[in-house]
Amino acid sequence: RCSCMCRGMSVFVISVSYVHVDYPQPIQVVQYNINTEELYSLLKEYIHMLYFRHLLVNPRDRRVVIIESVLSPSHFRETLARVLFRYFEVPSVLFAPCHLMALLTLGINSALVLDCGYTETLSLPIYEGVPILSCWEALPLGGKAIHKELESELLEQCTVNTGTATGQSLPSVMGSIPEEIVEDIKVRVCFVSDLQRGLKIQAAKFNLDGNAERPEPPPDVDYPLDGEKILQVKGSIRDSVVEMLFEQDNEEKSVATLILDSLIQCPIDTRKHLAENLVVIGGTAMLPGFLHRLMAEIKHLVEKPKYKNLLATKVFKIHTPPAKPNYVAWLGGAIFGALQDILGSRSVSKEYYNQMGRIPDWCCLSSPPLEMMFDTGKAPPPMMKRAFSTEK
Repeated sequence: RCSCMCRGMSVFVISVSYVHVDYPQPIQVVQYNINTEELYSLLKEYIHMLYFRHLLVNPRDRRVVIIESVLSPSHFRETLARVLFRYFEVPSVLFAPCHLMALLTLGINSALVLDCGYTETLSLPIYEGVPILSCWEALPLGGKAIHKELESELLEQCTVNTGTATGQSLPSVMGSIPEEIVEDIKVRVCFVSDLQRGLKIQAAKFNLDGNAERPEPPPDVDYPLDGEKILQVKGSIRDSVVEMLFEQDNEEKSVATLILDSLIQCPIDTRKHLAENLVVIGGTAMLPGFLHRLMAEIKHLVEKPKYKNLLATKVFKIHTPPAKPNYVAWLGGAIFGALQDILGSRSVSKEYYNQMGRIPDWCCLSSPPLEMMFDTGKAPPPMMKRAFSTEK
């Protein structure tokens, strides 16, 4: 999702994959397991498409704000900065953590932000505008894990009706389901059950004592695959596939425990304020019933001895951002980008990057101050510039 502030907030939602003439399959731009030069080439072509096909602006005249995850690999950030500064010659770049930017949409400076995204769910407390990096918690549970589980259950349990036959097994009609279809099925028919129903579904799934009964499933749903094939999605799949987010693993971790574990690690005098200011972002959080179940799980877990003796507060409140959860962080970045005076004082300028050859790691609190990196009496390069000008 990108926009240009000078064009009346024109917003473009663009896929992170694109078609290249040299490759038969669409290319994923965000890849962490490829070499730096190949990543540089992919980012160069993709950003060129953003500037000259969608935004239609000169990159030399526009500052750049990039909303990133705190888990973004350093080599990806370095490569992206090299593309922007060396190839497109942008005047400045700001790498902003998505958790912090989400707070700008609410006008608060302290909260515990839970980001339920595609690859993982990450909890990060922010106090007085400063991320408490030592208290973050994460699990590899998100949209990708749900898609994998949903595809497995669809192939195993569901049938397909065609124009010539009914009740055919899905693997006999199609060997695998494209992730775009799996995601559409998840968005259209799946939902999160309430706490009591969810606990019964989990008990029936594992059935440790042998007498657990599953609640009555919701109705089956017909999903059209194309003009001839109709997929029958069983009701038991609709309400059970999302339970993986709240099932505790061998370490007693779940999406709900991330919030409580982060709070326990925070300084004791900040816990009450953070617990009363919870912000939930990310596309997975848009599933129907997710926020209600998350709050019920927290109130259920906080009574257990593990948390009851350590957390002095039992009051938890979730903010309602002024946007859908999947682009709250982007909206915060757009607001920050509109504050030109503040943006200029926080961004890394082109002059600084050309002289230093790298970008400072915002999460590295042990870095030496800038004055220690230069000879005595020599002026350091301008890391921040307030002016709109792109003078060299």
